Amino acid sequence: MEGEIDHRSTRRDFTHGELHRQELDSNPFQQLATWLAAAKEAGTFDATAMVLATADADGHPDARYVLLKHFDEQGLCWYSDQRSQKGQELAANPHAALVFYWPENDRQVRINGPVEPLDTAAAESYFQQRPSRSRYSAAASIQSQVIASRADLEARVAELQQRYPEDNVPRNPAWGGYRLIPERFEFWQGRRDRLHDRFVYRRSDDASHAWLIERLMP
Repeated sequence: MEGEIDHRSTRRDFTHGELHRQELDSNPFQQLATWLAAAKEAGTFDATAMVLATADADGHPDARYVLLKHFDEQGLCWYSDQRSQKGQELAANPHAALVFYWPENDRQVRINGPVEPLDTAAAESYFQQRPSRSRYSAAASIQSQVIASRADLEARVAELQQRYPEDNVPRNPAWGGYRLIPERFEFWQGRRDRLHDRFVYRRSDDASHAWLIERLMP
């Protein structure tokens, strides 16, 4: 490539809404549920897609999209192969950040906290809910590991389909779930002229550990 690729003039204004303190739910999990439902209603493609940012033991960062599968006040959950790069990073440094972005509503949510593995029962339950072909793909792949060709990968799937012809391929014990336990939420609403609305939820330092809400400058 020769020369600079210049996107400094690429911009749009944010016109879809505004956010006021009195509109926020006192519970950030309920606020997230409300915004997620609104994103789905607005037609956001893959509304449950979230960036998962991790770092290895030396602090080198990495990020990728994963899909939120369920959440409650214990935390936000997704599933993956624990042998993957993100799995190795979480094993070495069990803290992460999540980001949702819903352009149809000009909204973003950032969430930070420690990560813990889900138990085997949760992993097994979700694995069995997945479509048959997805189960074979997960069982055949050692995620993030080098393989010589696409044909070799498809051969691994075909071998499992032959060995387990009744759609009963077992879950590899390395395939499981994770839960991020939020310590901080930030809800961002895009506004005109870049004067955005930003609110942070964080736990108080007293014995109640109640959620405190503060406005941030954009």
